[in-house]
Amino acid sequence: MEILIEILGWIGSVLIVGAYAFNMQGKLKADSPLYIWSNLLGGIFFVVNTLAHKAYPSAMVNVVWVFIAIYSIIKARKAKSSIK
Repeated sequence: MEILIEILGWIGSVLIVGAYAFNMQGKLKADSPLYIWSNLLGGIFFVVNTLAHKAYPSAMVNVVWVFIAIYSIIKARKAKSSIK
């Protein structure tokens, strides 16, 4: 189980930092589904990892990160449905 938690932490970091790097290079917009979903999954994986390590302040930051991503997904879906 420990190895799974570590793998999730590493995948989470690659997803979040990778999305951010592509965003900063202009290759991925902040409102693109890939960017938002990378942040959501990366945040969830970080929550699992940080809770397992009892790093509660980091876990809280990542919980907020996940809620921001969820809000962004909901906002994008509402905007998309209002266009139709």
